[in-house]
Amino acid sequence: MDSNFRREIIVDNASNPFHKEKKDKDFITANTHNESCIDNIDLYVKVQDDKIVDAYFDGEACAITTSATSIMLKNIIGKSLDEARSIMKEYYKMLNEEEYKEDMLGELNAYSNISKQPSRLKCARLPFETLEKTFHIYETEK
Repeated sequence: MDSNFRREIIVDNASNPFHKEKKDKDFITANTHNESCIDNIDLYVKVQDDKIVDAYFDGEACAITTSATSIMLKNIIGKSLDEARSIMKEYYKMLNEEEYKEDMLGELNAYSNISKQPSRLKCARLPFETLEKTFHIYETEK
């Protein structure tokens, strides 16, 4: 993916994030924050029959966290928990500069070079760390 296209995806999703709003009822809610910057997001995930039927986020965050959360939501809504975990696994591989399945990540590939900026890695990981928390809550309450 060309660096200008990566930048365009990140800026577009940071400026116009997908599903950024507050939800309360019938949603599993988890919060994650980054102690080294302003990132503090709440993730709202609605799961039915082990499938993510809807998800939103709210909070204050840098462009990387906001855009990564936006793109993550586009990728996981409508997916089973196992499919979302597979996306997460490939995303983490990409962030760790390991071999990964590029075709599974779509726009998330925009972060393929983020490891060159180690201070931004935490920002790029934050949405999926929060998603992991919602999965744990769901499975605990199940």
